[in-house]
Amino acid sequence: MSPTAVKATTLRNLHAAPDLLKVVNVWDVISAKVVAELDGTTALATASHSIAASYGYPDGENIPVDLMIEAVGRIAAATDLPVSADLEAGYGDPGETVRKAIGAGIAGANLEDQMKPLAEAVAAVEAVVRAGEAEGVPFVLNARTDAFLKAGDRDPADVLADAIERGRAFLDAGAPVVFVPGRFDERTVTALVEGLGPRKLTLIAVPGSLPLAKLEELGVARVSYGPWSQRVALTALADFATDVLGGGALPENTRPLN
Repeated sequence: MSPTAVKATTLRNLHAAPDLLKVVNVWDVISAKVVAELDGTTALATASHSIAASYGYPDGENIPVDLMIEAVGRIAAATDLPVSADLEAGYGDPGETVRKAIGAGIAGANLEDQMKPLAEAVAAVEAVVRAGEAEGVPFVLNARTDAFLKAGDRDPADVLADAIERGRAFLDAGAPVVFVPGRFDERTVTALVEGLGPRKLTLIAVPGSLPLAKLEELGVARVSYGPWSQRVALTALADFATDVLGGGALPENTRPLN
């Protein structure tokens, strides 16, 4: 079994375990090293928005795919932990993009459906699953549905039904977990878990999200932080710069770089 296959197996097991998998998203080698060295970190995830921003590109597949693959590959090479990459909607060729990501050491990935016709979205999931099989890697596809992000003024019950229908279709196509981004109350999370199955739902934490302990209790598999971790870091940088420009001193608890 290849090193990437071993990491993918570990990542699958972390999603299936009873403990909630908490992954702090990173965007470059140094942020990956800082998070990887912390007690309790068992896996890493990248954030496409954060990586694109670090290169000066807006989010939304504007960064060249080979540059994204290089970036996530550098992160994967910097740690012994499994790394899941945010690969947006697959950059026009989900199967090939994932094949390249696996070659760069990536063990799993997010893939957006962007609310494309269901058959098209399922075909993308199937292409990713085939790519993993062809490379001998039990790739951990975190198949994302944007049902809630693109809900507009639709009836919330219809949106929930769409999310569950699409998520089930992605699971049937071979994705081990389904990512449903949004800010949800307990009732909605419970319905999603019941619709998809325990340890099949992954979420993003945003301001106002349910506590992590509650999400674990409800049967959520994983929580990530998307671009929020970079925003926290940039807020700290802005606060530091504001302070020193006003005559302040370097904080005493500043951590060294490795």
